[in-house]
Amino acid sequence: MPPAKLLGISLVVVIALGAVIGSLTWAFLTTRGPDPPDLKPKDWWEHTVIYQIYPRSFKDSNGDGIGDLRGITSKLEHFVEAGVGAIWMSPVFVSPMVDFGYDISDFYNIQDEYGTMDDFNELIEKAHALDIKVLLDYVPNHASNESLYFVRSEAREPAYENYFIWADPVIINNTRTVPSNWISQFGGSVWEWSEARQQYYLHQFAKEQVDFNFREPAVREEMINIMKFWFEKGVDGFRLDALPHLFEADPNNYGGIYPDEPLSGNMYLRPDQAGYTTQEFVRDQMELYDVVYEWRAFADKWKEDNTADTKILLAEAYANITMTMLYYGDEQGRRGSHFPFNFDFITSLSAESNARDFVYVIKRWLTYMPSGQVANWVFGNHDQKRMASRFRTDMVDGLNSLNMMLPGVAITYQGEEIGMKDGFVSWEDTVDVQACNQANEDNYLDFSRDPARTPYHWDNSSKAGFTTGLNTWLPIATDYQEVNLQAQKESAKSHFKVYKTLTSLRKEPALSHGKYFIQALSENSLVLVRYLITHDTYALLFNVGSSNDTVDISNINYFSAPLKVHTSSIHSSRDVGDTLTFGKITLLPGEALVIKSPPA
Repeated sequence: MPPAKLLGISLVVVIALGAVIGSLTWAFLTTRGPDPPDLKPKDWWEHTVIYQIYPRSFKDSNGDGIGDLRGITSKLEHFVEAGVGAIWMSPVFVSPMVDFGYDISDFYNIQDEYGTMDDFNELIEKAHALDIKVLLDYVPNHASNESLYFVRSEAREPAYENYFIWADPVIINNTRTVPSNWISQFGGSVWEWSEARQQYYLHQFAKEQVDFNFREPAVREEMINIMKFWFEKGVDGFRLDALPHLFEADPNNYGGIYPDEPLSGNMYLRPDQAGYTTQEFVRDQMELYDVVYEWRAFADKWKEDNTADTKILLAEAYANITMTMLYYGDEQGRRGSHFPFNFDFITSLSAESNARDFVYVIKRWLTYMPSGQVANWVFGNHDQKRMASRFRTDMVDGLNSLNMMLPGVAITYQGEEIGMKDGFVSWEDTVDVQACNQANEDNYLDFSRDPARTPYHWDNSSKAGFTTGLNTWLPIATDYQEVNLQAQKESAKSHFKVYKTLTSLRKEPALSHGKYFIQALSENSLVLVRYLITHDTYALLFNVGSSNDTVDISNINYFSAPLKVHTSSIHSSRDVGDTLTFGKITLLPGEALVIKSPPA
């Protein structure tokens, strides 16, 4: 065969083989699907579960009927089993206990009835060994009137004279009156007379809780010193209490006086109740954000200087959505708290809310939240009625599912993982200063926070396994024999087992790194979908209503067959592993289904 012809045949063969190989390569590339996304590692706090402990009611180790640090340490394995990443303890500092720890007299030591500093150190050491972070409840707004700060300020010691808000009386017709009409959060005037100093001092809460003067540089320096002390003890961050009240209107801007607030027009409140006036001069003053930003700068610098894990700051802020978002930081790039608590499930939703209300409230937070920040979800705390009481008991698993499946940080108040309700506390047993100051035997339950603070139910033994003593500081709820942790561990299906499944599910990439879709499918049922390309999709179907509801899931584009039940409410007839068909599904009142779907 002539060389030219041989060369031509060879070229044809090479071209043909190239075309075949190219076709096969193209076919492979187009059928193998997209590459999995790179999953950026998250900081320890960005997708964790935080569990609030009310120490007085968690676990008593010495039989005195009051929970303590050793009791908490003895139960740390509970958090490991439950899938909790961090615990936040309500105040354990030295306090006269007028407001059960929120009236601190010594910010540097532990209250005797809770234990010793050695007990605290042991708790930190064991928690960290179990990979559990520890957060403290820090109360910077005020100190006890028994604190040395106040004693020295009342005596006009030079370094402390301006530590608190002091004001001369207003004299009308030769009679001493208060500087303004401002009303305390616990009722009555914010002003209390000091005979020793012959001036009024300001207290936004009880008269024993005296507000610091944050316009005094020494106060701001001391707040930093306190944080530094506990960081060095190994604390991983703080929940910052009562931040909206850090500042009041500056009299220098009002001719040297404290201006009266206009009346709110709320005819249902007495003149001595918070909210009777507009409160525009006693909360949400813009200066407070500068302080929060200072604290964040300090926490970040401490981390950097000590090559430590992130120290987080969480802001308690009951404010409108715009003011709340400023706690994250400002448009000039200053950073604030790692997040402000999202109380919308407490303040904006109830058992009467429908699915559209739920979706709206969730989307509102995610819409207003600044880009790049981390969301969080709160369903209860020591100041509010328990989740199962505010909503319905048949909604417990669905509410916990929302908490765990929404993007960001999930926060659990003690007892929510087992569906604890408010306990009954009689007027005779009531100890909450908010109720004692404002209420009587007929209306105290409208004010009292005690029912949400009754002791934890560990088992069905005497005193619910909370104490070996004969008495408890608050009565044990009467339903503890049915609603307790041990019974739920032993039951085939329980709130606690659903909770554990949900916290484990948070490790899935679709939940830790994925996108979300949420929609009301009807007036009473909603769907929340968490999805990430190449990874399994998970969705929550939740009927928040009080009657059966039939919804059609065939139009939800994020699903592909087969649809499997991953977990379900304890009263659901559907079990783990059951297959669901595309189309109509009937949900019982409060029923929640968590569904798993292969990558679309």
